[in-house]
Amino acid sequence: MFCVMMLPEAESVKRAPSPATLEAMIKGIAEGNMTALHDLYDAVSGAVYGFALSITRSAHDAEDVLQETFLTVHGGAASYTAHGKPMAWILRIARNHALMHLRRMKRYAPNGDDSLYNSEALSRVDDAEERILLKGLLESLTEQERQIVMLRAVVGMRSREIAELLHLPLGTVLSKYSRSIKKLQELCEEK
Repeated sequence: MFCVMMLPEAESVKRAPSPATLEAMIKGIAEGNMTALHDLYDAVSGAVYGFALSITRSAHDAEDVLQETFLTVHGGAASYTAHGKPMAWILRIARNHALMHLRRMKRYAPNGDDSLYNSEALSRVDDAEERILLKGLLESLTEQERQIVMLRAVVGMRSREIAELLHLPLGTVLSKYSRSIKKLQELCEEK
């Protein structure tokens, strides 16, 4: 059942390559290697898109943010300083673009047919019952809870990295993540 797949320990979660591998790709991009850009895109675009989707709540806007993020990564690769956290760097760029996009569009809530719940993300779930369940689960979380769960379960970031990225105390991230997972599990059991 879908609820089992929602848990953070799901084996189907694709993890990003190691920080060293990502840093090597960024270095390659800085040196003009377009294959490195393609490899980086293949490795982390799903995580970046999912994170952008959790902020914008619009498939179309998340795609725009994804593209803007990789344009910025391409342009800024030469100035990247390796600190062992390339994924945090990329997601910080994505977060900034998503927030700028929302400000530009003067929109802070989903609108009709382009919302997160009607997007391609849900259309990938084949079973209609599971799609309805996923919609209900997503609606039960706050925006911040969705971001924390997405970053931890999908992207594979550690709580400390999430706290740094979202500018939250570590204790807040830990408690919100724990409560969110508990909330999702309880909802799964009810449905």
